[in-house]
Amino acid sequence: MRTATMWPTPPGALRVRPLPREATASYLTRLAAAYHLSAAQLLDGLHITTTGTPAAPPATEIHLSNEAARRLSHFTRIPPAHLARALARRPPPAAIGTARTATARWQPAQPAVQPLPACTACTAHRSPHQTVPAWIHPAPSLPRALICTRHQQASSDPRQRTPLTISAVPELTRARLTTRRPPTASSLSWASTITTRWYDHHQHLHQRWHTRLHRLTTTNPHLPQGLASPALTCRNLITYPETLTLATALDRLPPHPLTPTQQTAFLHDLASRLQLPRLAPADHDLLHQRLTAR
Repeated sequence: MRTATMWPTPPGALRVRPLPREATASYLTRLAAAYHLSAAQLLDGLHITTTGTPAAPPATEIHLSNEAARRLSHFTRIPPAHLARALARRPPPAAIGTARTATARWQPAQPAVQPLPACTACTAHRSPHQTVPAWIHPAPSLPRALICTRHQQASSDPRQRTPLTISAVPELTRARLTTRRPPTASSLSWASTITTRWYDHHQHLHQRWHTRLHRLTTTNPHLPQGLASPALTCRNLITYPETLTLATALDRLPPHPLTPTQQTAFLHDLASRLQLPRLAPADHDLLHQRLTAR
């Protein structure tokens, strides 16, 4: 079996750089492709012992021991701190091996934390002469979606497999560019849950979101129409601007409990920010529950 140590360095292969927050399995796959190898063969060539079942991103991730990460750093000529930061690498699980053993473990990734398809233009810039896609984790301080404002591509669900062209929905780019300060984790969690409920139940912003979905599907005819319909796989992307607006507004709420006057003032201001004539959530609406929580 051919391994990385048996191959000369191909032209430009060492310029395969990780994208910010790229999944480790994604980067290894792209790096190995530069040598015409699989990720498993590359790890074997670096004398890294692997366990688990290798599979293509995004369904599977790989966890490297500290020694395995050091060997990868040496091979790529990327300083360990830079490589760890780019891959958002967490400390390896205790069961993966001691600090001096070079081990790697493939593990299935749950759908909720799977990486998303990266912008194809950004990927090509980081790995010239290759067409291997990259998969990266969205920033935890923003809604679960990737938006490349430079190349007008975005993704919000690993089932999309390839990023979408978003030139027909400029409000997505606007929302990403005008986010000066990311919302707090608590407000973002509330906002994401609320807008998801609104979307699924066709509430408040249904017509706007339906129009946005139509524009996305028209611009991206390759979207799958099976069980994972565009209405589902594009949901986080479609609600992205309003989720950010709501999260930012929730960050400005005074301490609980809110008085009826404060609730009315908040809803009036939020309706204006969402460009709605009025906003009067019912008692069962999650926004109402958030405002009346004690």
